[in-house]
Amino acid sequence: MAHPRRFRFGVQASTAASGDDWRALARRVEDLGYSTLFMPDHFGDQLAPVPALMAAADATSELRIGALVFDNDYKHPVVLAKEAATLDLLSGGRLELGVGAGWMVSDYEQAGMAYDPPKVRVDRFAEGLAVIKGLFAEGELHFEGEHYRIEGLDGRPKPVARPHPPILIGGGAKRMLSIAAREADIVGINPTVASGQVDAAAAADTVASAWDRKVAWVRAAAGARFDDLEINCLTYTISVTDDRQAISQRLAPAFGVDAAEVPTIPHAFVGTVDQICDDLEWKRDRWGVSYFVVQAASVDACAPIVARMAGA
Repeated sequence: MAHPRRFRFGVQASTAASGDDWRALARRVEDLGYSTLFMPDHFGDQLAPVPALMAAADATSELRIGALVFDNDYKHPVVLAKEAATLDLLSGGRLELGVGAGWMVSDYEQAGMAYDPPKVRVDRFAEGLAVIKGLFAEGELHFEGEHYRIEGLDGRPKPVARPHPPILIGGGAKRMLSIAAREADIVGINPTVASGQVDAAAAADTVASAWDRKVAWVRAAAGARFDDLEINCLTYTISVTDDRQAISQRLAPAFGVDAAEVPTIPHAFVGTVDQICDDLEWKRDRWGVSYFVVQAASVDACAPIVARMAGA
C-alpha cells in the first residue's frame, strides 16, 4: 500500500544571467520530474519573484510555481492577493502560495522598513492571510483589524484553484507553526531565526530533536486536519557522495551534533543515492515530511533521487 503522503520535490532558484537561461532552468526542472519551482522573496541579488515565476510558468506546461515564501510585510495583502490570483489564472492553476511573517533583518534595514518584534509581525501576518483568503473567496470582503482595513472589496481576478491555491506557510516557532497547522495546506518546517540572520542557533534548530518538537506543535494545533497537511522541508546541505562518514564529520560542527546524526537532519541530504532515498523514507515515517525542496545548484545531483522517489 502506498504511503498516504507521496514524495514531491521542488527547486528553489533565485536568479539567472538572462531570460533564456531562466526559461531553460524551468524546463530542466520540469523535465527532471520536480514538482515545483520556488523563489525566495528578498531584496538582495535575485530576480523579482512575481514576473520571474510567470516567465517560468510560460516556459513550461506542468511545473508548479511559488514563493518560499512571500514576506507579508513587503506587500499589502490586497496587492499580493491580486498578484497571486493573476499568477494562478495565467498559469492555469499552478500556483502554490507561500507566505510568511518575515525574518531577514538585513532586508528591513536596507529598505528602511521597521523590523517589528515577532509578535507584531505575526499578528500582521495573520491578518494579512485572512485578507488574502477573503479576497480569493466570492463576494465583497469587509475586514477590520489592527493592521488592515478592507471595505467592500471584491478581489478580482479569482484564482483558478478553488477555494484558493494551495497555501504554504513556513515557520520555525510555535505560534507560526500553529497558525500554519490551522490555516495552510502545506506546512514548511523551518529553523527559528531569532537573530534575523542564519547563525549557529538556527543551524542547531534543524536537528531531529527540534523536528520532533515542531511536528508535535503542528499535530496539536492541526487536530483532525493533520493527516491532510503536506509537510515541507527546504534543504540546505546536499552531498551525494560515496564517503558519507567523511562528509558527515565535516558538517557535524555546523549543526552542533555528532557525525552519526547528520543524515537524520531533514534539511540535509548526505550519502549515496541509495542511502539518501532510505533516509527520506525514514524521515517521512518519523515526521510525515514528504515535500523536499532543493537548491538550484543541486538540481542535477538530486535528479536520480527525484526519479526514484517522486510519487512513491
